[in-house]
Amino acid sequence: MNKDKIFKLAKGFRGRAKNCIRIARERVEKALQYSYRDRRNKKRDMRSLWIERINAGTRLHGLNRKVLSELSMHEPYSFKALVDISRNAFPGNKLPKKEGVEA
Repeated sequence: MNKDKIFKLAKGFRGRAKNCIRIARERVEKALQYSYRDRRNKKRDMRSLWIERINAGTRLHGLNRKVLSELSMHEPYSFKALVDISRNAFPGNKLPKKEGVEA
């Protein structure tokens, strides 16, 4: 990377990390490593949060994730009704588009 790009990425860093090229380069490289790692950790954290929310919500009604799994296998129409209710309750929760399938 050239100097200008490094200093642009180092904007907002503290001390000499924002205006000394050698230190700025090291700090920018480390910051990019952190951002790469944390983009993956964010997905992991969100998935565990969703699981916690599902567990908490189902426990309120005397269910658990195992019961939901059994319901999806043995009562597909009832499970589809639950899915439709959740999709209608949250408009951003739409069916994903499948690639290569003509409608």
